[in-house]
Amino acid sequence: MDGEMRVTDRWVVPAAELRERFSRSSGPGGQGVNTADTRVELSFDLAGSPSVPESLRARALDRLANRLVDGVVTVTASEHRAQLANREAARERLAALLREAVAPPPPPRRPTRPSRGAKERRLAEKKRQSQRKRDRRVDGE
Repeated sequence: MDGEMRVTDRWVVPAAELRERFSRSSGPGGQGVNTADTRVELSFDLAGSPSVPESLRARALDRLANRLVDGVVTVTASEHRAQLANREAARERLAALLREAVAPPPPPRRPTRPSRGAKERRLAEKKRQSQRKRDRRVDGE
């Protein structure tokens, strides 16, 4: 648990670069909710971390721009009753978020045109549909 966090097979975040804060959680737990600090806030300094490969840092900072506060990304977990389970959930969530942020961009879409047959079928269907609607019409006779 206190070890490093694996993001990708080539990128591992050391435990020293992760900051955890604990607070009281809402949700299940009965009277224990009022006393136990089970909610976990996990923070990671994406902009200033030496563990982030330089090639991935720019992409991650760009994609997570709306989630960053001074270059720090924060995730919270409070869905479990146990603090340990919430710590694990927060680490999983942060790893998934970073993994998605550094994923390579999808290949560009190659534009295509509908074939002549597809155009003819579409127009024929439109003619059939308009004829069907014309046949349903009641003229003012």
